[in-house]
Amino acid sequence: MKTRTLVLGVCVALLLSCGARSSRLNARRDVHSFSRPDQVQVKFVDLDLEVLFDRKVLKGTATLQFDRWVSAAPLILDARNLRIEKVELAGEDGPWAPGTYTLGAADPILGAPLTIPLTGSAARARVHYSTQPGATALQWLEPAQTAGKQQPFLYTQSQAIHARSWIPLQDTPAVRTRYRATIHTPKNLLAAMSAHNDASGQRNGNYTFFMPAPIPSYLIALAVGDLEFRSLGARTGVYAEKAVIDRAAREFEDTEKMLRAAEGLFGRYRWPRYDLLVLPPSFPYGGMENPCLTFATPTIIAGDKSLVSLVAHELAHSWAGNQVTNATWSDFWLNEGLAVYAELRVVEQVYGPARAGMQAVLGRRKLAQELARLPAPEQILHIDLAGRDPDDGSTDIPYEKGSLFFRQLEEAFGRPAFDDFLKRYFEHFRFTSITTSIFHDFLRKQLLSKKASANVPVDQWLYRPGLPTGAPQPRSEAFAKIDAGAPPGPSWSPQEWLYFLNRLPPRMSPAEMRALDQAHHLTQTGNAEILCQWLTLAIRHNYEAAWPRLEEFLATVGRRYYVKQLFEELVKTPEGKARAAAIYRKARPLYHPITAAAVDALLK
Repeated sequence: MKTRTLVLGVCVALLLSCGARSSRLNARRDVHSFSRPDQVQVKFVDLDLEVLFDRKVLKGTATLQFDRWVSAAPLILDARNLRIEKVELAGEDGPWAPGTYTLGAADPILGAPLTIPLTGSAARARVHYSTQPGATALQWLEPAQTAGKQQPFLYTQSQAIHARSWIPLQDTPAVRTRYRATIHTPKNLLAAMSAHNDASGQRNGNYTFFMPAPIPSYLIALAVGDLEFRSLGARTGVYAEKAVIDRAAREFEDTEKMLRAAEGLFGRYRWPRYDLLVLPPSFPYGGMENPCLTFATPTIIAGDKSLVSLVAHELAHSWAGNQVTNATWSDFWLNEGLAVYAELRVVEQVYGPARAGMQAVLGRRKLAQELARLPAPEQILHIDLAGRDPDDGSTDIPYEKGSLFFRQLEEAFGRPAFDDFLKRYFEHFRFTSITTSIFHDFLRKQLLSKKASANVPVDQWLYRPGLPTGAPQPRSEAFAKIDAGAPPGPSWSPQEWLYFLNRLPPRMSPAEMRALDQAHHLTQTGNAEILCQWLTLAIRHNYEAAWPRLEEFLATVGRRYYVKQLFEELVKTPEGKARAAAIYRKARPLYHPITAAAVDALLK
């Protein structure tokens, strides 16, 4: 405990001055939040929650400390399907007294405003509440849905605006808060959060956590399960179920190298640790960059480290997203575009330029396919999401187009100058949330003005659809050989296979698919990226031998990217739509609400 106290003390000392910068400047209006942080701004959240697996609810209190910029203004919080029991108010140090509240009409996207009138010198509010079993941020898994098959599992996914379904708070990335949490669980389970986790602590059903840095609400995360821990290095480690932990530790053994590489590129790592948590396969994303504890899908455990670039991506968010955050969801590209660019730089450092080059080409091809599919308004980096679910903006555009924009800046100004700019950017805005216009202004002053001849069309990149003329076109020698007709071989990397599969003719007979499958056993591959691409082709070319594997994959993996891609391909024909409906009836209970919502929209 002395070691843990020392770690937290050092972190607080380092971060207090930085956190003070999270002020009214950053509390700007967000169309996806009812809160008014320009009037009353939450600065600390203290949770005390009991995890009730039998009822599939969290029950307890959220105590909020806040600054009052307008003395007569109420505290307005975001809430989605929360059962509010009562509210209490207190001053900075005084006793608690009963408070009043109103819960407004529910919006199908935003939830409802929880309005708490503030009296006298009120500086704290304590909300007694419980969640609903259908909370969109929570997934409650039965033992049969886990790797160990013995104990239940709970995890949260708060991005983009799902934190409000398990905590009443100002659910906008413009507001950053520190948090403390006390979590009560069954004694045989371990709780972990996006904070400092004490891997050596006793498993006793009562766990405390503290996040000393001010973070946006979507980065507050909780997981509870039968978890074990393996150290990967001085500052890195992995949590997973017993059946997965050894494979995960082998797969992620380069994490400490990635962390050192990222620090060399982007400046000091300003978080206590970087650990990973491998979740059950229903997790809807490849990874979620919760600070100190990245949540990761087990689908990246391929056995050959071929998919661990996702670790590099989530690690990159420790700077691009967690340290400097998009202030609204229209600015999402600031997080993801820079994280993809940074991911490729880390991969280049750890695994070499050839692998990074292949990933860059695959990303460019994926972007071209997305641009061909999406209408013009959806192709803009600074996208308009007013009146829409911010999850709608999570296409390949903020990721790949954003990354390509940063690559053009690197090419135009040279890597040394651009690296220096990035370090200054992360340092200048550390632990704040910014908009696209703030970034654009900083870019203009700190980089564009240094070399007028560079002539990067920034406005076209940020505010217009498509790609500007002269957008970067990454190259790969390995892929050039495939373009020249090199046949598949046993030494091919997964990246080469993905490129090859992407280049197959638009029309192939089942016999041609069968010959390719028999030669290379693609239907039985253990690499989820290759399998998803192959199953997409199997649907497209009516390769019936792959149907059992397709159904198995969709019934066991809940990663939204894979599931959505396969169901989108299925619904293109009447026969496929019927097959999709049959598969979905069986698979839907596995899926997280975020994944289920995406498929619901496809199948109506």
